[in-house]
Amino acid sequence: MSDPNQAPEAEREERWQVLTQLEEWLETPMLVLSFVWLSLVLVELVWGTSGVFELLGTIIWIVFIAEFVLRLVLAPDKLNFLRRNPITIVALLAPAFRMFYVLRFLRLARGLRLVRIVGTANRGLNALRKSFDRRGLGYVLGATVLVTVLGAAGMLAFEPAREVEGGFESYGDALWWTAMLVTTMGSGFWPETAEGRLLALLISLYGFAVFGYITASFATFFIGQEAKSRESDVAGVGDLAALREEIALLRKELQGRRPD
Repeated sequence: MSDPNQAPEAEREERWQVLTQLEEWLETPMLVLSFVWLSLVLVELVWGTSGVFELLGTIIWIVFIAEFVLRLVLAPDKLNFLRRNPITIVALLAPAFRMFYVLRFLRLARGLRLVRIVGTANRGLNALRKSFDRRGLGYVLGATVLVTVLGAAGMLAFEPAREVEGGFESYGDALWWTAMLVTTMGSGFWPETAEGRLLALLISLYGFAVFGYITASFATFFIGQEAKSRESDVAGVGDLAALREEIALLRKELQGRRPD
């Protein structure tokens, strides 16, 4: 007589296998769509949207929803799956509230735009992470560029000079300001809107978290280059290897001289 508990366990294992295979099969197409979506959001924030771009964005958004729903259906533990993807869920729901732009609920619309920016950044970072085999300096630099470029577009949308005194005149100005914020240097302008302040806070937290890592990586690289020089005061790998060999020979010599 078979154990009834084995059937649910076998079904869970089968669902995990199917879900893993599906994610592997969809990985490349979803990566491409994620970068296209990122480009469309940037264009909308900086230059505004058009009919063709809006239609393309809607199609990609529907594909994202279908992919998420399919993964949710296949997931053995659906509640845990939802708990692990809160940003994705909110980002997928945000575009559905575009009607608030038409109804002129400006405050809610600006808040939804901020949610969309954060969700787009999250999807872009996930796409970058999957594009790199290892989370090394290349991934961190790519993520920093993504956060800076998208953050600048968001700051221009929230803090334009036509609406905010001392705001940004162009995307170039917003990009320079955001780059200064990421490098923790800062500038003389501080956001006036609530959405702009929150976005600036998120950007500064990211910069604080990764700037030290980037600085340490470059310092390690230059120290390594310096260590390769024979005339350098920094001990290199060859010097350390030679020192180990001398210590090993010295130990053998001392053991040979040890009295019986």
